[in-house]
Amino acid sequence: MKIIILGAKGNLGTQLVKVFNQSEKYEVIAWDKDDIDITDKELMEKKLKEIKPDIIINVVAYNAVDKCEKDDAEYEIAKKINCDTVGNLAQISLEINALFIHYSTDYIFGGIKKEGYNEDDEPGPISRYAQTKLSGEKEIIRRSGKGLKWYLIRTSKLFGPKGKSEAAKPSFFNLMIDLSKTRDSLDVVNEELSCFTYTPDLARATQKIIEERKGYGIYHIVNSGPITWYKAAVELFKILGNNKIKLNSVASDKFPRPAKRPKYSVLINNKLEPLRDWREALREYLRSKK
Repeated sequence: MKIIILGAKGNLGTQLVKVFNQSEKYEVIAWDKDDIDITDKELMEKKLKEIKPDIIINVVAYNAVDKCEKDDAEYEIAKKINCDTVGNLAQISLEINALFIHYSTDYIFGGIKKEGYNEDDEPGPISRYAQTKLSGEKEIIRRSGKGLKWYLIRTSKLFGPKGKSEAAKPSFFNLMIDLSKTRDSLDVVNEELSCFTYTPDLARATQKIIEERKGYGIYHIVNSGPITWYKAAVELFKILGNNKIKLNSVASDKFPRPAKRPKYSVLINNKLEPLRDWREALREYLRSKK
């Protein structure tokens, strides 16, 4: 089975390549920005129709949340990557009869609900970034009735090993650890309740959806255990046995940012077996770093 992974050197992309390469049933073609410009519609159509993959996984995304909120030029780039390109890939997948897999975000919800967001709950984005991600979702969904085979996976707060790309961003936990090396105390926002997701777990869950031939549609995949940034930092340093760092619980207005974040965006998974608790995954990740 021929599978193309777009964004293959990012944090999640690197894990997807690793997981699918472990099985002899897949021929993995890993493309990153140095290999192809996925916003080039004609080039993507030409290349994908030549290769004719069975599965296309798109991990490419614009996620400079604050940058696109205050800069119109950046917003246009976000729309091109998160919406237009997703629509192009979905259309090509439809035409070559390939399974299309794309990742979205908890940020498409506005944070009003307090008992968790299900796969079929009504989105309500409160930032430009979230609007572009929701527009990308709609590009996929509107082709559903035309025969597109698709999985739309929403997730949140990714962490795990750094991807192979130099542009791959460090996770929240990596940032906390690095900051603790030069500071005695850290102010951490005690808001934005949502779920962390370990990229190796997400990659394996993606493969499982494919191999178990789950019904096409939207899936929420996150590790179990909703938590705020501050409380997650407390757990991190507890696991590390670091009782020297002082953590200060602060409100989000302590760090003013152009884009609004949902204060509550817990994703509820109603379609799959729950992933393990995020603390267990974090312990595994920290062991792997030693």
